[in-house]
Amino acid sequence: MGSSFIALRYRPFLILWIGSLTSITAFFMSTIVQAIVAFDLTERNSAVGIVLLGNGLASALLGPFGGAVADRFSKKLVNVIGQFVTMAVFLVIGILIAADRVELWHLVAGSFFTGASFAFIGPARQAWVAELFDQDLRGNAIALNQVALNASRIWAPAIAGFMVSWALIGAAGAYFAMAVLYVVSQFTLIWVPSKEPAPNPDRPSVLGDIAAGVRYVAGEPRLRWMTTLFFLLILLGLSSTTVLPGLVENELGRDAEEFSILATANAIGGLIASLLVAGIASSPRALPIYAAGGILGGIGLALTGLAPTFLIVLVPMFVFGVGAGAFQTLNSAIIVTESDPAYFGRVSSFTFLAFAGFLLFSYPVGLLGDAIGERPTLVILGLLSVAAVLLVAPLIARAPAVRRPGETATEPQPATAGD
Repeated sequence: MGSSFIALRYRPFLILWIGSLTSITAFFMSTIVQAIVAFDLTERNSAVGIVLLGNGLASALLGPFGGAVADRFSKKLVNVIGQFVTMAVFLVIGILIAADRVELWHLVAGSFFTGASFAFIGPARQAWVAELFDQDLRGNAIALNQVALNASRIWAPAIAGFMVSWALIGAAGAYFAMAVLYVVSQFTLIWVPSKEPAPNPDRPSVLGDIAAGVRYVAGEPRLRWMTTLFFLLILLGLSSTTVLPGLVENELGRDAEEFSILATANAIGGLIASLLVAGIASSPRALPIYAAGGILGGIGLALTGLAPTFLIVLVPMFVFGVGAGAFQTLNSAIIVTESDPAYFGRVSSFTFLAFAGFLLFSYPVGLLGDAIGERPTLVILGLLSVAAVLLVAPLIARAPAVRRPGETATEPQPATAGD
């Protein structure tokens, strides 16, 4: 823990981290608020799924382009434009709700545009963090981004639920609050330097850049297998949220809304794990703990399906969060630390595609839960996660380290502001 926060000593990164915490909080608030509004409009669970599908499609279609753009243009500019789009979406939908004119297609369109902006913001923000530091502190900085994400998962749903349920604020007020949080995040970007990519008249097209990124990852065994394992575990792990409300109501005898308590236990586990592993993100211990985290997460998920009561199920959900938090934090840190800086954006975009895949994969997981029940579905997802780690982790361990330009500085070095 003593070295977990070392990257925050560099003031520009601290400012960027606070801005990320603000925008991520708004993002997780939006997933709750839009689900409530969609259900209230239609009284159908499928409407919530359609709204999520809009986000997933945008992320899947535009994710590779987001990575290529991050490697071609100023990361600050990409973040400013992407956050402005999201802020505008929240503002427009808030106005429509306040005027009692909102319809389901507005929510779907808004979800698509926020997913599209995230497809560009995510890789650019990750690559921006990486370019602020030299090699030895880069992994810690990326890991601290995961800390911000896991922390937001704890309080954002509670804030969103409180705002929507309070008549003086309501759903419209919640959307306005999310827009304000993005304004705050935009304001923090002013003080963070960003390098301008070196001009390259011989650079290929954006599609050529994407193809080059694919060849780079495919040609580096460690990156290839780590990206594959991350994709598999995100698909199997996060798609479990599709059947957890049903588990709570059909198997544990509680209201489906109490699923949020399970999500909180999971998020607390993820936050604790992220804090504990952030300090070793660039050390030789990272790979073994990374694999152990994946196995622990799969075991926790399988045990969630076997838990007999609501109180007991909180324990494996916490374990699931600890394992998943350690795995995701170290995966992001190791991949960026070992990558060639010229490919930071594209490599990050390939990992972000996993989250788009989870949104698309959730529907068939829901169908499986309806067909065989929530408990067997969770056990299957957990055991498949463990099997994936046992199969792929040895390939990662045996793969040679990724070739990259040598960087030897021991203290964070400020980047030269390009804009």
